[in-house]
Amino acid sequence: MTATGSMLADPSGPKASDHGIPLGEATRIWARIAALSFGGPAGQIAVMHRILVEEKRWIGEERFLHALNYCMLLPGPEAQQLAIYIGWLLHKTRGGLIAGALFVLPGFLAILALSYLYVLLGQLPLIEGIFFGLKAAVLAVVVQAVVRVGSRALRNNVMRGIAVAAFVAIFFLDAPFPLIILAAGLGGYIGGRSGLPQFKGGGGHGSTGGEVVHDRDTALGEALPDHARPDLGWSLRICAILSFLWLAPVAGLFLILGPDNVFTHIATFFSQMAVVTFGGAYAVLAYVAQKAVGTFGWLRPGEMLDGLGMAETTPGPLIMVTQFVGFLAAFRDAGTMAPLLAATLGAILTTWVTFVPCFLWIFAGAPFIERLRGNKALSAALTAITAAVVGVIFNLAIWFAIHTLFGQTMAVRSPTGSFDVPIPVSINIAAVVLAVAAAVAIFRFKLGVLTVLAGCATLGAIYTLTV
Repeated sequence: MTATGSMLADPSGPKASDHGIPLGEATRIWARIAALSFGGPAGQIAVMHRILVEEKRWIGEERFLHALNYCMLLPGPEAQQLAIYIGWLLHKTRGGLIAGALFVLPGFLAILALSYLYVLLGQLPLIEGIFFGLKAAVLAVVVQAVVRVGSRALRNNVMRGIAVAAFVAIFFLDAPFPLIILAAGLGGYIGGRSGLPQFKGGGGHGSTGGEVVHDRDTALGEALPDHARPDLGWSLRICAILSFLWLAPVAGLFLILGPDNVFTHIATFFSQMAVVTFGGAYAVLAYVAQKAVGTFGWLRPGEMLDGLGMAETTPGPLIMVTQFVGFLAAFRDAGTMAPLLAATLGAILTTWVTFVPCFLWIFAGAPFIERLRGNKALSAALTAITAAVVGVIFNLAIWFAIHTLFGQTMAVRSPTGSFDVPIPVSINIAAVVLAVAAAVAIFRFKLGVLTVLAGCATLGAIYTLTV
């Protein structure tokens, strides 16, 4: 074994797992889950639950939900982190690496291909029409996210007040997303420690219902695997390796290319995002849009919607839209490099610094997860953060609506920044009709997200080709 391989070894050593699940079979199952992981975190978690708990019976309901609750406390996409956690629980470090990598790979390849299509053929009427329709559908999908998360999180006036405060802070005062999350988490933690009932934890992505599969009736059983017991030495080693893999490229780009290079900006910005992305993909997108569009000027508001449309229609975490942002940023600031090569490297770099930290959070904390079970203060912090996220997602919905339904906006100054308001005469009637149709399809007829996206893309293409 190489030195690196030795350091990556699990604390239980080379001893084989005794649950009887071959690593090869698990790899095939993780590939299957990755190919079916459409529909955002709720849909992805439901797919994992159906296959791993109900169909394969590899783990039970209690262990699945306990792992999910831990992943919801972490920054980053909880569905991918749940895959890493369960892969590690079944097959140690190697299993976690395989599960987490496969969860991202199909979406990465699909969005990379769509990004090439976007920059090479995006000016064609057919392609413009498809993305015109997708933007309108994405607006309805984001509104659905506000309603879905809000119905779960805003259970009392305190939570509603946190959501309103978060919206005001990010929309009118241009407050940084990390500051909003930090303030909400701190307030929730204090409320939980004080025993206030308004901060009582709960909610989250539940199971899909039906028969409850208990841990004792599964391949893994109720006992804790040897490698899952806390081992400080292994945790420190794996944290050191993953931290190096994550941060060494960032430091190298800073030293070699300088602080003002586009690749340095991509590496540092998305590394910062990786540690503050609580609350799911839609909350993160508000932060990314705020910086990528307003601060860095990497892309235009409508293009952010195009990227989200790509992420909604491909497998994998919705946060994969950041790959499209990195792609366009490098494409438009390639320097002496060929634009498509620079864009490809930008997409790879963005994906790397976004998802490597997810492995770090799981491998560092999973062996110690039992200490978090039933921690009311941490649960209260998560509850307050989720409430703040509702306000942040509502901000995203307003921002998308302004830039989807209107052709022109004007900036209005606030004490700490500015915010956009639409110019009424620039309203796009076709976009309004498509957005309303998408909303009716989702809320009235309960059609799936992919069906709505496909329908709006088709209608958008027809409209563009016929006007």
